[in-house]
Amino acid sequence: MPNKTLIAPSILSADFTRLGQQVQVLQDGGADWIHIDVMDGHFVPNLTMGPFIVKAVREVTDLPLDVHLMVEEPEKMLAVFAQAGATNLTVHIETCPNIHRTLQTIRELGCKPGITLNPGTPASHLDEVLHLVDLVLVMSVNPGYSGQSFLPEVLPKVSYLRQRLAEINPGAWLEIDGGMNTSTLPLALQAGVQVFVAANAIFNHPQGIAAAIKELRLLIAASGGAD
Repeated sequence: MPNKTLIAPSILSADFTRLGQQVQVLQDGGADWIHIDVMDGHFVPNLTMGPFIVKAVREVTDLPLDVHLMVEEPEKMLAVFAQAGATNLTVHIETCPNIHRTLQTIRELGCKPGITLNPGTPASHLDEVLHLVDLVLVMSVNPGYSGQSFLPEVLPKVSYLRQRLAEINPGAWLEIDGGMNTSTLPLALQAGVQVFVAANAIFNHPQGIAAAIKELRLLIAASGGAD
């Protein structure tokens, strides 16, 4: 099990008129990864960033780019996102009928494979592929829009996956995305999460991005998390 706790700000809530500047502030402020949500308007209702955004972010930071593909038929898009500079490529179990092949392709492209699932999908659906991934992402909101409220019913799912990863693949990261803030982060941390994706809590913080990251780090430390 990785002994570090990471913060992965999601640029879904960034000001895209100042994206490069804000990514630099994230890096200077201590972000560990940059989380990039790709939505196709089909698997999820929203339509967001493509590989050109990944490429643009890669040009202004050396931080790992944590690319979450909320799309139908992600296998058709893996190469272009890898070429754009993705570090991690995470796909949904709900969209990948040939999931073993998809995860293998991600690794062959030089990226770290991740698997994720929606709040309504049982965690046991991931059992057959946990040994193939470098990260597992639990959605704690229904994917599609930033600013949704955390769904506490996913916490038993997090605990289950923490235990299964400890048994099968202790080197993989356990990540959560959705409604993370100073109230919900300690709950997820207690359940076993190691990587926290946050959007509004960082980009809409009244004292700014760097203060938001610092606040979350202090909260992790106070709650007993590794740093």
